Amino acid sequence: MFCELYTRWEGKLSPVMRQRHPAGERLFIDYAGHTIDVIDPKTGEVRTAQLFVATLGASNYTYAEATWTQSLPDWISSHVRAFGFFGGVTAQVVSDNLKSGVTKACFYDPAINRTYADLAAHYDTAVVPARPHKPKDKAKVEGAVLLVERWILARLRNRQFFSLEDVNAAIRPLLDRLNDKASRHLGASRRHLFAQLDKPALKPLPVEPYVYAEWKKCRAGLDYHIAIDRHYYSVPYQLLKKELWARITARTVEVFHVGQRVASHVRTSGNGQHSTQRDHMPAHHRFREDWTPHRIQARAARVGPNVAIFAEVVMRERKHPEQGYRTCLGVIRLADKFGRDRLDAACRRALEINARSYSSVQSILKNGLDGKPRTRATEEPAITHLNIRGADYFH
Repeated sequence: MFCELYTRWEGKLSPVMRQRHPAGERLFIDYAGHTIDVIDPKTGEVRTAQLFVATLGASNYTYAEATWTQSLPDWISSHVRAFGFFGGVTAQVVSDNLKSGVTKACFYDPAINRTYADLAAHYDTAVVPARPHKPKDKAKVEGAVLLVERWILARLRNRQFFSLEDVNAAIRPLLDRLNDKASRHLGASRRHLFAQLDKPALKPLPVEPYVYAEWKKCRAGLDYHIAIDRHYYSVPYQLLKKELWARITARTVEVFHVGQRVASHVRTSGNGQHSTQRDHMPAHHRFREDWTPHRIQARAARVGPNVAIFAEVVMRERKHPEQGYRTCLGVIRLADKFGRDRLDAACRRALEINARSYSSVQSILKNGLDGKPRTRATEEPAITHLNIRGADYFH
């Protein structure tokens, strides 16, 4: 009865397609379901490490390593080390639909994480995620994971590890034994098949390994800066409110708009400060940026020595130097209309009569007083009024 029922059930099964894996075509990626315990030697706290597994389609040559997490930085770094282990790159990388690599798992149009796509472009390969809930699409790595768990994790289950480096040091000789073990159905080891099949067909590695970079979508605020990890980086002010992409490495922050790089900064720690490039500022902001006591003093000195003294006195006598910026700049601009020599003479006159305003210097120039000798009568005119008695009243 059981055999009859089993035969009926077996007849309803869907047929299975046998996959062919050309040499150098596919690298299958996944994480093992089991983890490894690592003990903190200082606190005794136990932390679990993940096991990353990569295997080649034609030869089943396998790579494995322990990482702390399955997050994007560890995911990308493990790929880089796997390519280095194999000494080349396959045409495709077939991965599980891990969130670190695939932002949207879809049968028809999967969305690849931009950093993962950046890695693929650097190594000139293509990421082809397995179909969701279709483990047979990555049967190669499923089998490799099973072997790694049996041949490596099972043998390490009774050992204690106190660092991730210790774990990987223990994994490596066991991995070599796995790759050197002759397969019964193929009659050759994975290493031998790798040398014959996959290795000659792999693409060469790039000159430099991939440098990890995260991508972040952002918009520039009204101050034409974008926020990255509690620090603010400038972009050209014309891109205000535009959608931008920031490429973030350990050392740099690059900003892109419609595929073109528009800004590049040295990365700074999250201190809440601003990194602003002068070229990104509108003209009137660049002008305002020049408003410092030193710059204004230098501009005044180029006009004349008395103009420099006038600017220094104005800024010194104000409660804060910025309160004198506009006065000084306005006086300096009078040189465009009246000439440097006349302005320098007018500032000397203003200093003599204790005049400290833009309107005073302008009045001296308009009335031509800068070229006349100073007298008490002209500088301090007598005041006449009916209520003022005068000196003769008392004699």
